[in-house]
Amino acid sequence: MAGSVTFPDMESSISLADRWEALLQGVVDCVDAAHLRARVERREHLRIKFGIDPSAPDIHLGHTVPMRLLRRWQALGHTPVLIIGDVTAQIGDPTGRSVTRPQLASEEVAANARTYLEQLFTVVDRDGAEVRWQSEWFGKLGLLDVLRLAGTATVAQLLQRSDFGQRMAEERPIGLHELLYPLLQGYDSVAVAADVELGGTDQLFNLLRGREVQRAYGMAPQDVVTVPLLVGIDGQRKMSKSLGNAVGVADAPDEQFGRLMSIPDTQILPYLELATPTPLREARELAQKLGSGIVHPRDLKELMARRVVAEFHGEAAAEQAAQEFLRRFRLKELPSEVPVVAVPPGPLDPRDLLVRAGMASSRSAGLRLLGQGAVRLGDHRLPAAPEPVEFPSGTILRVGPRRVVRLILSEAGRP
Repeated sequence: MAGSVTFPDMESSISLADRWEALLQGVVDCVDAAHLRARVERREHLRIKFGIDPSAPDIHLGHTVPMRLLRRWQALGHTPVLIIGDVTAQIGDPTGRSVTRPQLASEEVAANARTYLEQLFTVVDRDGAEVRWQSEWFGKLGLLDVLRLAGTATVAQLLQRSDFGQRMAEERPIGLHELLYPLLQGYDSVAVAADVELGGTDQLFNLLRGREVQRAYGMAPQDVVTVPLLVGIDGQRKMSKSLGNAVGVADAPDEQFGRLMSIPDTQILPYLELATPTPLREARELAQKLGSGIVHPRDLKELMARRVVAEFHGEAAAEQAAQEFLRRFRLKELPSEVPVVAVPPGPLDPRDLLVRAGMASSRSAGLRLLGQGAVRLGDHRLPAAPEPVEFPSGTILRVGPRRVVRLILSEAGRP
């Protein structure tokens, strides 16, 4: 990636109050906050654990939210300890799942980890980070060691997870290996002597279980910090590539910029604070200006999109993407909020496309719109005689002057 990211050392230039505020920017849960703050104020050097299950080769902006917090801790002199879950990724984290995840081969996990780390280090400083692989310690455990670890929790405690409870209520199977997942994640904290563990709010159960595993092994329990889950560009569901509402870290600049400009106005401030390196104080000032009408939502959305693209591709790419967006969309009076519709990749009949996009009630109604010359796909007017069309993800579909949607290619768009 072409982004040029700098990592200033803030340790010697920030007050205790500002340091604590920077460390908790965007944080939802902090356990135990009083204990952690006392350690920060004593200027203790802390080991901040962040686990990565490389179940896919690429990451999206939602993945970078805890990484940004990790970077702020790093800038204040603490050590990020990145755990590559080359063992647990083969199990699959059951968090938020209604069915058992498919298990991955070790070769696939290793290949995913390489690209995952490359993209992660666009946010976190590679030189100041410690990278560890679970196989370092799990490869040495015998059966008796595993049984000892299993003895740190009861089945009843593990079944308190909401997703397990839901699956039991629906009579869906739960694999025994899935019950072990939180314990394996907790043992990581023992292996690396974690002082703090970061994760999304959906990881709170696992992170708290890590405290109990550490206690069982005679260690002081880690403090726990969670961050929000970033909502996708549809403004409704958690960001996920499978839902077609994600912005990938490795996506092209134009695609990143276009997708970010499609988010609802209600998500501008969360994206600015969670998905960009914007300092908390500046984010608050911009929020006040937005609320008072000094800043237009579209302008603040553009600022946010520029910062995201610049971080991963550089300032020149961000400027070029902004100018291209202006040329293609704003000059054509594209609305500031454009609904996003997921459609399957591959050739599509324009009549079916109009129905999927909610712009025609039926194929025959879609045919009438085509006959009226009212349908534009990107820069092209579609002909009256329907022919299958293909287009890149993010393309704009218009019917008349006011009905506009952005088409995102995703398997989730299949009926």
